[in-house]
Amino acid sequence: MNRMLGDKPLSTIFRLIVLSVVVGVVLALFGMSPFELLDSLRVTLLRVYHMGYSAFGWLFQYFLLGAVIVVPIWLISRLWGMMNGRDRA
Repeated sequence: MNRMLGDKPLSTIFRLIVLSVVVGVVLALFGMSPFELLDSLRVTLLRVYHMGYSAFGWLFQYFLLGAVIVVPIWLISRLWGMMNGRDRA
């Protein structure tokens, strides 16, 4: 149990409680509540989910754009290494 928590369980729990109170005070100073924070997280996840399909198209375009440069350089470096007798892993 000590290995998983990094210290004695009661000590870890106490530090987590103190840190939670400090973070709670800081968030309250910014006018945030736990419910607003959770709702904001929910809205963010929904937005990411709804734009997910277009994000994959966007990601694929950047992948192709980068692969046009990266793959030939990788291939040339592998061939160069084989010609020099060094096979890199």
